[in-house]
Amino acid sequence: MNVFIACLGTETNTFSPLPTAEAGFREWMLYRGDATKRPENLFSAPLHVWRRAAEAQQATVSESLSAFAQPAGVTVRKVYEGFRDEILIDLKAAMPVDIVLLSLHGAMVADGYDDCEGDLLEKIRTIVGPKAAVGAELDLHCSITEKMLTSADALITFKEYPHTDSKERAQELYNILLAKHQGAAKPVMAVFDTRMINLWRTPVEPMTSFVREMQAQEGRDGILSVSFAHGFPMQDVPDATAKMIVIADGDGASAAAVAEKFGRKIWSLREQTATENLSIDAALDHASAETAKRPVVLADVTDNPGGGAPGDATFILRRIIERGIGNVVSGLYWDPMAVRFCCDAGEGAVFDLRVGGKCGPSSGDPLDLKVTVKRIIRDGMQPALSGAVPIGDAVWLQMEGDRDLVLISTRTQTFHPDAFGQFGIDVAGKAIIVVKSTQHFHAGFAPIAGEILHVQAPGAMRSDFADIPFQKVRGPYWPRVADP
Repeated sequence: MNVFIACLGTETNTFSPLPTAEAGFREWMLYRGDATKRPENLFSAPLHVWRRAAEAQQATVSESLSAFAQPAGVTVRKVYEGFRDEILIDLKAAMPVDIVLLSLHGAMVADGYDDCEGDLLEKIRTIVGPKAAVGAELDLHCSITEKMLTSADALITFKEYPHTDSKERAQELYNILLAKHQGAAKPVMAVFDTRMINLWRTPVEPMTSFVREMQAQEGRDGILSVSFAHGFPMQDVPDATAKMIVIADGDGASAAAVAEKFGRKIWSLREQTATENLSIDAALDHASAETAKRPVVLADVTDNPGGGAPGDATFILRRIIERGIGNVVSGLYWDPMAVRFCCDAGEGAVFDLRVGGKCGPSSGDPLDLKVTVKRIIRDGMQPALSGAVPIGDAVWLQMEGDRDLVLISTRTQTFHPDAFGQFGIDVAGKAIIVVKSTQHFHAGFAPIAGEILHVQAPGAMRSDFADIPFQKVRGPYWPRVADP
């Protein structure tokens, strides 16, 4: 048995001002055939699972490119085409191939390609032919297209947000494709379009129970897999709406019926699952009035680098300063220029520094602050969902009024309290923690938080989904239309 594995992706915010170039892949993940010899991260972890599983069955494993970039704007055309063609060249060299396993995102857009995953899968199918088993594991914030469905035997998304189940879904995909190769199953896929654009947080009811119901369906009545592709609200592509994907063993009608059952269930929960986002002042009012001993975590959801935002917006920090609120830590601010100045000045330096507000109107105005450089970390990392992620050179700044900031030179969202704690900051002792993230911070911060509030500031990401200026989204959708 010959198995081919590869990874290519990014989450494209088509409204982001930041182009995704090769440098974005180099600083996040760019391995050529040896990702499984390196530490795991969220999107390389499936390759580790697949190699171990295949080699346990004495299969020959051909490992190609593993390239993934931090979410930003549209990918440069020659960068996508170059990576795609590298995978295709490796695949041709590995032929004949029985199983193709891909770790993709599902929301990658390049100049000239609204559907990078469909383009890649289509070309792979042409090379391997109809008998080979071809599948992809996707981030649940993906757009499911007809080209993806007709080119693959199985598409499986993460079930959890935060994405804590990358390895489990990788094993699920492997088992289905192996069953096809061995003749033990005939996977067929069906999709139900919910006609919704929204964000669903799976640690919160009723989503927690919905995910458990999906899992309970698997293994019953010939159903092999149930996935909920949430879609990515900041992506203007034709297939942006959320969809249910069901894989059945040879029974397309059964797959379609189950997909519709779960699709109509999640539709019925649309009002209950909508997240309340507070204004900056409403969130600060609530956090300031909180008397619990545990910190209140404010999620700066509109400046989340994990959704393609720059990560240098100053709106919340400005109001904290203007209102004289103290005992606060805030980060991670992407400001390589300010980090450079702090590194040059050195630990213990006290000087005037301009922070944030550098990438355009969605970043707000820069703040001129008197800061003390408390600590510098070179080539830093922070714990994430399936391994550590880079933050580059990073600095802990202290400013008057008992406020701490962490600035980084490699753009990423805030995943874990150790993003602050590694500097020596007592995160649990703070009254307020402001994190630049939408949901992935939840797994790390929930255990120490007295309360978590989501804040709607005027950043690069939007949660007023009815008013996002889409041009390409196909057909009506909720909440723009009450009943699409």
